[in-house]
Parts: sequence; structure tokens; C-alpha cells
Amino acid sequence: MLTAIDRQVAAAREGRDPSVVARMASGWAVLGERQFLRGYALLLADPVVPDLNALGPAQRAAFLLDLARLGDAVLEVTGAARVNYAILGNLEPALHAHVIPRYADEPEALRTLHPWAYDWQSAPRLDPLASRELIEGLRRKLARGD
Repeated sequence: MLTAIDRQVAAAREGRDPSVVARMASGWAVLGERQFLRGYALLLADPVVPDLNALGPAQRAAFLLDLARLGDAVLEVTGAARVNYAILGNLEPALHAHVIPRYADEPEALRTLHPWAYDWQSAPRLDPLASRELIEGLRRKLARGD
């Protein structure tokens, strides 16, 4: 069964996914389709596997290192107060991780809640043109390799 992650990874490989920020050692850094918080990003494993436990030790280490590097880039480029990370896979059973910037100026009622408390359906869709500065900043940070 093909998941949305399988389809997005295929599009990234073919250069058809405008949300792609960068190819990383373990997969693809992309911006989220819904930008409920500016800079919301994901790391999609490539090759696609069901979950983190399906990877060997070296591949796990690479994925988790890439995840932290993407989080570092999101922190630096967005000026977020912190980053939340989530690896779930219940809805899309393919390894992907969420990188969620959290801001000091979020609405007080949402500031300390999990990110799924936001109304994702009404959140703005990613506009790659409007997000060009964000994407380029993330690319520069990731290319530095620090």
C-alpha cells in the first residue's frame, strides 16, 4: 500500500515537490503542507520504511542526526523559542518526523499544548514563492553542515 509519504518521496526524487528544502543523508527535508506555525517541517525517510525500528543502527543514527540538524536550522532561521519533534506514523505508516517550531508569541491557550491542538485545516497552505526566503535560509543552514 502506497502512503502519502511514498508519493511525496517519489515526487521529491523526481524534482516535482515544491516543498523540498534539501536532500539529506537519510531522506528529504520538506516544509509542511499546512504552515500552522511558520517553519513547520518534516523529515521523510528515503528509502521509505515503515518506522524507525525498521532501520539498522547506522541508518537510525543518520535519520536522528538529520532530524536534529533540521531542527537546528528551523530554530536559527525562524527565531523560534524551541522546537518540538514527533515521530508517530499512526495515520501514515511510513517513517517521517515532524519538526515543529514553537514561538513565545503563540496564543496563550495554545502555547503549552501539543501541536495537534491547532486547527490545521484552517492553517495557511504552504506557498513556496511566499516562503522562498525561509526555504533558502534553511538550505543555507543545512548546507553549512553545522
